[in-house]
Amino acid sequence: MWSLPDMPALRVLSRYVKYNALVAILAAVAGLWALQIVFAYLSELESLSDTYTMSDAIRFILYRSPYFLEQFMPTGALLGAVVGLGLLANKSELVVMRAAGVSIYRIVGWVLQPALVFVVLALALNQFVLPHSNQLASDINNEDNNSITSVRGYWTVQPRMSETDADNNQAASSERGGSDILYIDYADVNGNMGTIKRWHLDDNGNLVTAIRATEGRYEGEVQAPDANGETQSRYIWRLNNMTELSIAQGFDSKQVQSASNTLVLPFAPKSVSLLTRDADNLSLTELYAHRQLMKEQDKRSLSHELAFWQKLLSPLSILSLVVVACSFVFGSLRSHSLGLRIVVALLFGLLFSYIQDLVGFISLATGWSPVLMVLLPILASAGLGIYFIKRQM
Repeated sequence: MWSLPDMPALRVLSRYVKYNALVAILAAVAGLWALQIVFAYLSELESLSDTYTMSDAIRFILYRSPYFLEQFMPTGALLGAVVGLGLLANKSELVVMRAAGVSIYRIVGWVLQPALVFVVLALALNQFVLPHSNQLASDINNEDNNSITSVRGYWTVQPRMSETDADNNQAASSERGGSDILYIDYADVNGNMGTIKRWHLDDNGNLVTAIRATEGRYEGEVQAPDANGETQSRYIWRLNNMTELSIAQGFDSKQVQSASNTLVLPFAPKSVSLLTRDADNLSLTELYAHRQLMKEQDKRSLSHELAFWQKLLSPLSILSLVVVACSFVFGSLRSHSLGLRIVVALLFGLLFSYIQDLVGFISLATGWSPVLMVLLPILASAGLGIYFIKRQM
């Protein structure tokens, strides 16, 4: 009668299974990553022009490659786990382990441990690498730059701020006489802004002036009373290369060029930077800070909330798909060839990725909880894998 191996033997088996799983997952992730880089580069070749050269396309793909790695890590973990365990199953090594008293759950636990390496890697990419690499890639190939209908950047409606007081570095206050529609194309944490546009509406909603500045720079902070008479911080930017279009009654208008003007906002430079950047270009901590900033304004950005939960919970996708991979080997497919297991794993990985995208779109369209919609595919796949594994117990 077979008995459970002693602890030294279990440690040897544990290292053997972990090593095979780690090597297989590494090979699968690297293979999928390389294929995506090649396909992405071939796709960029169609966009080459006088302003977008071959070297630009190569730099774009290099900056975009960490994003490709993070996107294909769950599918690569699924495929690698299937291949690693499948090779052991084909040589009847899994049968010998189980006959010796090693449980399926113990083997699954061994396979999950190498997957934790990719969990940590995914979190590190989302926190430290992707915000910078995605921004660099966007700077090279940004289709929104020439799009009239683009909604990138930050849009807001705010009360009209007194510019005279701000110019004198005195307490800026809200002045009556309508409101401003403000658009900021880009801002960084150092207080530098890109294109700024401001439309001033009177009390009747009529357009009075339209201002466009090519750049802005943060100058300092002043204290100003709000609508309730309480003192709040206001932050001043100096706008440069400004064009102002004044619209009078009867639609008579005049255009004036000026070297500079001021812009008063209730947000510090770091907050303005968070508001103008795309969700994909923010780290986990920045997305959390963006969420807190929106709460302070009694607003909500579903796209940023969705991005936060997708990045935070993406490691769970890796673990859930590894559980599914184990069910493929121990489940009903154990008697089939390794090639069939690989095909099924690829199809399931693609299906999982498409469902994740779908539930994200559903959350944005319906306003349903982003964290719930992100968790649904993860919990469903993990539950499916556990169900098929239990059937073999």
